Amino acid sequence: MANKTFTCVNCPMGCTLEVVFDDAGAIASITGNTCKRGEEYARQEAVDPRRNVSTLVMVPGMLEPLSVKTAAPVPKARIMDVMAAVRALQVQPPIAVGQVLLEDAAGTGVAIVATKAVG
Repeated sequence: MANKTFTCVNCPMGCTLEVVFDDAGAIASITGNTCKRGEEYARQEAVDPRRNVSTLVMVPGMLEPLSVKTAAPVPKARIMDVMAAVRALQVQPPIAVGQVLLEDAAGTGVAIVATKAVG
């Protein structure tokens, strides 16, 4: 497995992290981080990259769309599946901040929640 280089996004420092793999494909070393969070980020990003998803959902009878987000990061490879599940959502007001609109987005085990109240 080839070595991987990342820019850490956990703080404004933007450390350049290098992950070195051994012959078996396991992480042998991580360099470039100035804090523990950078090392944790590199470990996750190297083997299972995940992202938070924020988007908008149209609400019948409302001029402004409803902002929603994932309750936790989802696998990066599944973002388009999550977006398709969000596009298929049909919500009706009233909706409260933090209300779960979809329990398990695209089989990821991650909920879609409202980030503002409407109606």
